Amino acid sequence: MGNTTAVDSAPRSHPEPRTDLPPVVEIRGLRKVYYKPDGSIMVEALRGVDLTIHQGDYVAIMGPSGSGKSTLLTLLGCLDRPTEGSFHIGGRDVRSMDDQELSQFRGRTIGFVFQSFNLIPQHTIEENAAVPLFYQGVPAAERLAKASEKLGLVGLADRADHKPMELSGGQQQRAAIARALVTDPLVLLADEPTGNLDTATGQSILALFELLHSKGMTIIMVTHDPSIAHRCRRVVRLRDGLVESDIVNR
Repeated sequence: MGNTTAVDSAPRSHPEPRTDLPPVVEIRGLRKVYYKPDGSIMVEALRGVDLTIHQGDYVAIMGPSGSGKSTLLTLLGCLDRPTEGSFHIGGRDVRSMDDQELSQFRGRTIGFVFQSFNLIPQHTIEENAAVPLFYQGVPAAERLAKASEKLGLVGLADRADHKPMELSGGQQQRAAIARALVTDPLVLLADEPTGNLDTATGQSILALFELLHSKGMTIIMVTHDPSIAHRCRRVVRLRDGLVESDIVNR
């Protein structure tokens, strides 16, 4: 196993988000409609969602299959565009951006952590973690130094020169988290990040998210597991494309 001294498994108390600052995410009346080729509505995935997330918040998004949670995460990640509604990230009007501007904004602003680690098998962990900076044109020495810094944060400083298949599943997910953090994003989006891990390893990954949150990172996580949602500061439940409840865990 790699060096995991940066993270422990004890749940942490949640610092309050910075409500004195402009919201990191602010959406109003957000709708997403998928159409058939003939122009008729096939699915109305989101039917008017309102949501505000401030800097330093830690939000779980839950809901049954078909509730719209994956669609919402896709829109929050700027991987698709809403049909209607206002949508701001970091004070920027996302809907006003053209495709190139949106792609650049996404690369600088949002970090992604997926259920499958999506690491490049031929590259070392350090090279994998540096990939987002390559697409931003950062010089090689600078991006590798930044990747090394983030690998240290997630407890993989001594595994930087290893390939993904030389690591455990939990270590691969830590590497994926380092990659998501390498651009110092405004918000970290996680889609079932412990779904491919055993219980003990999953707990260590959740402890890492809690450590990041304690340092001020804004995290939005889609999960189906109530025990995971309970570890987040706030739980937003969707049903039939609408927010059914928005509860702060105490």
